[in-house]
Amino acid sequence: MAVKIDKKITGYALVNEQDKLDSAAKALEKNAKIVQIGEPLDRPEKITGSTYKVKTPVTEHALYITINDVVMNEGTPQEHRRPFEIFINSKNMDHFQWIVALTRVMSAVFRKGGDVTFLVEELKSVFEPSGGYFKKGGKFVPSLVAEIGEVVEQHLQSIGMLKKVGLDEHQQKLVDEKRTEYFEKHAKQGEEMTSDGFPKGAQLCNKCNTKAAIIMDGCLTCLNCGESKCG
Repeated sequence: MAVKIDKKITGYALVNEQDKLDSAAKALEKNAKIVQIGEPLDRPEKITGSTYKVKTPVTEHALYITINDVVMNEGTPQEHRRPFEIFINSKNMDHFQWIVALTRVMSAVFRKGGDVTFLVEELKSVFEPSGGYFKKGGKFVPSLVAEIGEVVEQHLQSIGMLKKVGLDEHQQKLVDEKRTEYFEKHAKQGEEMTSDGFPKGAQLCNKCNTKAAIIMDGCLTCLNCGESKCG
């Protein structure tokens, strides 16, 4: 096929068979230097883990979530633990199929290596179509899957893969002062409190998902995390 060249030719170069062979050889050499870091981890003969008990209002029996870890770079300054596999057991068989499927996929992700912390947000963002539930302490959980995500988050924080999000010393002091002020003001009025020390009429806090938000000084303020609509 002929191609018409409208611009002035300022230079040219010829490509022969040897040039093609050299280019292919360089490409192979470049690919040979690529190090695959996603190879699945081998399971050691002995493994250590933690088991978490989860009791929810949507299941008759408790869930027992076990996360086993492997020690990476043992004996070096870079020694650390990372999750290797997860198991969920319960007497309740209603959710058996999808729980087994979920744990197998999660275990495969753990063994693949790399950053696995993304699983926490993915699981916690799953909402039950029929609505979530409140667990002890007044915290709202959007689904059973989200509760599993919270357990994974708790475990990753315990082994140092995630930082625990919380209030600093100054913020905690302000929250404690607000809580004390509110209780002193309303305790005399006989206002009922929950077992966790929050007013029974408290609203759900959009930040910490706990029923601990009350109107204080004209602002909706959370007595659990300190979140306030007034800043």
